Amino acid sequence: MASRKDTSRSPTDLPHALTDASADKRLDVLRHVAAGCSISQAARQVGISYKAAWQAIDTLSNLSGVPLVERTVGGVGGGGARITADGLQLLALAAELARARQQVLARFAGGALIEGGLGLRTSMRNQLRCRVLRCAPLAPGDPTVEVTLATAGGAQLVSSITQESADLLGLAPGLAVLALCKATAVEVSLAASNVAAGALTGRIERCSPGARQDEVVLALEGGGHWVGFARHPFNGRVGDVAVAALMPAALVIGLAG
Repeated sequence: MASRKDTSRSPTDLPHALTDASADKRLDVLRHVAAGCSISQAARQVGISYKAAWQAIDTLSNLSGVPLVERTVGGVGGGGARITADGLQLLALAAELARARQQVLARFAGGALIEGGLGLRTSMRNQLRCRVLRCAPLAPGDPTVEVTLATAGGAQLVSSITQESADLLGLAPGLAVLALCKATAVEVSLAASNVAAGALTGRIERCSPGARQDEVVLALEGGGHWVGFARHPFNGRVGDVAVAALMPAALVIGLAG
């Protein structure tokens, strides 16, 4: 049975699916479905799992606010998928935006001002350019992978994400990405002799006292800043070396370009 279309939304909801810099591979899945492929065929064409292909469709539909693919029942294969009119409209919009982006890039040598995901609006204050060092499953058969990132200053960050997300982003060693994290997920302390893996070390640039927590801004080696919180009262002073620690599950990865 085909999905019932939601007629309450506004057509202007569709562009929300294109604000995520990681959408390209998801759009590839949608393009193959539009060309008549099943979800399994689209997954093979894009080089991802069947589960990741459905995740791509579901994510784009969630961002759009409307179904982009209808699940159909029956037939020799027991059912399939068919792109909706909204799905076709999204692909047309994506193509138009791609052409406009190329025109803008052609006017700026190197594109330095428009790389790095400037179109992404998020509450996460920590956004740092990195490169992928490693991407491997936590254990054989585990559905999550551990991604190790290198900052411009040579420090390493560790993120834990699903295998499907890693596939959709096309993560591989050397790929330029953005490391994103909420400041409230970062715990700052004065530097000790042993720094845990995945923690960032920097010099305190600003410290704003609070009732229970103090907000601390660190200047990182190689450029960039990282914001976190320390228990009040924090004894660090401007210029002191401090460490920002976070759980791997708190670090989000986005495509930089």
